[in-house]
Amino acid sequence: MDDDCTERGEMTRREYLKRSALGVSGLIAAPTILSSTAFGKSSPNDTIQVGQIGCGRIARGHDLPETMKETEDVRIVAVSDVDRQRMKDGKALVEEWYAEETGKENYVDVQTYQDYREMLAQSNIDAVIVSTPDHWHAQPVVEAALAGKDIYMQKPHSLTVREGRIMADVLQHMGTVFQVGSQQRGTDPWPQFKRACELVRNGRVGALQRVDVGLPGDPSGGDPTPMPVPENLNYDMWLGRTSRKPYTQQRVHPQSDNVDERYSRPGWLRCEQFSAGMITGWGAHHVDAAHWGMGTEYTGPVEIQAEAEFPKEGLWDVHGKFRVESQYENGVTMIISNELEQGVRFTGAEDWIHVSRGPAQVTASDPGSGDEEDAPLKASTPSLLNSEIGPDELHLQGRESEEHHSNWVRKIKEQDPDTLAPAEVSHRSTSACLLSHIAMKLPRTLHWDPANERFEDDDEANSMLSRPQRYPWGIDHIDDLELDGW
Repeated sequence: MDDDCTERGEMTRREYLKRSALGVSGLIAAPTILSSTAFGKSSPNDTIQVGQIGCGRIARGHDLPETMKETEDVRIVAVSDVDRQRMKDGKALVEEWYAEETGKENYVDVQTYQDYREMLAQSNIDAVIVSTPDHWHAQPVVEAALAGKDIYMQKPHSLTVREGRIMADVLQHMGTVFQVGSQQRGTDPWPQFKRACELVRNGRVGALQRVDVGLPGDPSGGDPTPMPVPENLNYDMWLGRTSRKPYTQQRVHPQSDNVDERYSRPGWLRCEQFSAGMITGWGAHHVDAAHWGMGTEYTGPVEIQAEAEFPKEGLWDVHGKFRVESQYENGVTMIISNELEQGVRFTGAEDWIHVSRGPAQVTASDPGSGDEEDAPLKASTPSLLNSEIGPDELHLQGRESEEHHSNWVRKIKEQDPDTLAPAEVSHRSTSACLLSHIAMKLPRTLHWDPANERFEDDDEANSMLSRPQRYPWGIDHIDDLELDGW
């Protein structure tokens, strides 16, 4: 069997990559690219020079360290953040890392930009990492693609389905080597996800019937009392395309003289203005794994219904307890709930397989069990986990012991946009989560057309596929795009 085949007739990776993203059959109207950089992107230098957009918690703890490990191929040469303190910290982190690694104190002089657009204008920047809050994903990604940069972006793909669709189309059209931070597709440090999905896709549990996805909710709380805007923060730009709201620290990110406290979990993750909450925060990981095992990476559910609790007071207003039930065209039911065991359970006619990160838990709100005895891969019949995937069976993409950022770097060197988690796969995983979030708000069963990406006969639900964009921020106001049909 070809290594990109499926058994259920869904669009495969190879079929998708052979198509043009503009005017793909069945997809809703795509943007017209007007940028002069739209064609003929040049190959990167032998050393890929990378700029970091957003220097917060995930950049410091994950994206920068993992990318800097690729010392033979990559050099971080610039950082950008609307918070000057974070920008200064980012510069110091990178320069100190390289000094220690190379033994040369002045190995790199990292350039700083409070406005990332100035960074994108630099011809010596080959690629960028976007580690910004969810509401600041779409605009820098589209602008970076138009500028000819390859892109690594933290999940979730987008804040709205509309933004996600436009991003995926632009990235595909530009031939951008794009990777979203859905690290569970990498075989380092979590090879169990690929293993579980290969077993399921090759029929080890029998005909797949149900997929259970266990995620946490978020707590209510937060102090909405207005505060003076810190002098180091460009708050208007940080708000971006969202509405104006008074500044309070718990709406944005911590300000502290203590470095550890300065990079603790930010409050914006719990504000619907900037994020949908855990349904996209961790759903982007686990629903992506579910799609991988289901063979539905290029489609989505056809029916969704949900219930959820939302805070009635306080600053933080994303969902708490919740349950979502979705039906897919292939007959599989997906249940997503905070009451399910964390991880993804694939149940077939004969057996089940459960995969998770095991006890791994970065923060108290992460869905790791915290139990050192918790097996990251388990099955109703344990022996099936030792089943060998034959040479003529489906083998999912991914080299052994390849970390997610490493895959992105290798694909840039090869100028191959077929990364582990490319734009369309990223969009479909996140859109399934965003549809779940819409269903939490509406007390009825929603019927979704995954080809045209619209709800059937439901104007209210369709109005929630996008959000207003405050001028001059947001993809609606990018001069190089003409968004006809949107």
